[in-house]
Amino acid sequence: MTGDHQTLALALFSAFIAVTLGITTWVSRDRHGSAEEFYVGGRLFSPMENGFAIAGDYMSAASFLGISGLIALFGYDGLLYSVGFLVAWLVVLFLVAELVRNCGRFTLADVVAARMRERPVRIAAGTSSVTVSVLYLVAQMVGAGSLVALLLGQSGEAARAWTVIGVGALMVIYVSLGGMRATTWIQIVKAVLLLGGTIALTVLVLLRFHGDFDRLLTAAAERSGHGAAFLAPGLKYGGGWTARCDFMSLGLALVLGTAGLPHILSRFYTVPTARAARRSVIWSIGLIGGFYLMTIVLGFGAAAIVGPDAVRASNAAGNTAVPLLALDLGGGAGSTGGTVLFAVVAAVAFATILAVVAGITLASSASVAHDLYASLRRRHTDPRAEVAVARFAAVGVGAVAIGLGLLARDLNVAFLVGLAFAVAASANLPVLLYSLFWRNFTTRGAVWAVYGGLVPAVALVVLSPVVSGSPESLFPAADFQVFPLQNPGLVSIPLGFLAGWLGTLTSGERPDEAKHAETEVRSLTGAGAA
Repeated sequence: MTGDHQTLALALFSAFIAVTLGITTWVSRDRHGSAEEFYVGGRLFSPMENGFAIAGDYMSAASFLGISGLIALFGYDGLLYSVGFLVAWLVVLFLVAELVRNCGRFTLADVVAARMRERPVRIAAGTSSVTVSVLYLVAQMVGAGSLVALLLGQSGEAARAWTVIGVGALMVIYVSLGGMRATTWIQIVKAVLLLGGTIALTVLVLLRFHGDFDRLLTAAAERSGHGAAFLAPGLKYGGGWTARCDFMSLGLALVLGTAGLPHILSRFYTVPTARAARRSVIWSIGLIGGFYLMTIVLGFGAAAIVGPDAVRASNAAGNTAVPLLALDLGGGAGSTGGTVLFAVVAAVAFATILAVVAGITLASSASVAHDLYASLRRRHTDPRAEVAVARFAAVGVGAVAIGLGLLARDLNVAFLVGLAFAVAASANLPVLLYSLFWRNFTTRGAVWAVYGGLVPAVALVVLSPVVSGSPESLFPAADFQVFPLQNPGLVSIPLGFLAGWLGTLTSGERPDEAKHAETEVRSLTGAGAA
């Protein structure tokens, strides 16, 4: 890594930070005292703006760098990640977006509490939402520490620690001062930068192979060392039943988990109507779909141009495939073009991390203030006091994320992302779908659905080979592995749905027909929606 790389990357980092802090300062001068303003930006965003913000919220550094790296290393099996992340949006579009916008105000718990006893449901849903958010947030923080330090050429512990602290401090400033409005504009800026950078790299890869995608695939297969097997299933997830079940588990978590992610659900409240929410999802599907198609080109491009051996030598997980590809496409190490492209990729990755952690922090602070704090108070809470609690919660969540990020900075972060999706699909999705579509669903069923998915998901990961029992585990010296799969989704997601069903059947509470009818009419027509 040359000094030119670091200087230019730092200059671009600084420019992005200056722009986003300027946005936050500008927004914080506007009216900002109401809960609606802080949580959902006054519901003033257009479908296009919200679609770009959703795309910016969803396309994380794991998508930009991780998926391309997996494709570079494992070919077809890595490509399946792109499919899983994209197909998930069809579930969101057809089952969640409009109904959630009509039934809720700020959080997931609003939808469930509309026809249940509020206090137990809000505590359960709030606990689950905060758990998912913190897991996702820690993964981003750990990724920030290792990724940005790597791109700057500083692999020491001090550089990684200060990167985690810096990212955490920035996200607290964005959320506590700017709320949803600042977070949204940061995500829009990030989406534009990420899509622009990805389009530029994709065009350069295709130009290298004269626009012939078949030629690109052939070159990638030849350079991979696996030949035709590189373009066929089984390189990563072939073998025994455990590997195949692990892939099904991960796929199930990715496809179903998106519809239960708190920071994604909260975006549907930032538009004025349910129709606008649906149009937002259509915009985001177009942007995200185009992005994931380009990650396929970048992944196979890295395999063909850089080579899997060079990618693996730089980073065993393949996270540096895109930066190495940018360096080569620009003319190689030491060239002006290579320096510029590498620095742009570094800046885009940094922007990606900041935008995603801001959205997650806002969603978790909203759950703490609007669900947990308001429920535990046992009486009506003044909206301004609730917003103040949300701002303090953002600081608290940021501090926790920084602390856990520092503790976990040497650990593999892939399992944290998978766990966040698995917990969201196991705990949040069952209670959401039951509340929207099951007439006889009760309060006990709602609470059981949340905890019946949350507890097994966390417990199974603790007892899996990810944590102990193998050289790649978090604690390789220990061995308390009982569960053979790395992702719990295949077991914990059905358990969440089963627990909600059993809780409802064993409940002595009679379902409120009037509230169900009201919720059904509101969800389908928008009548009485906030």
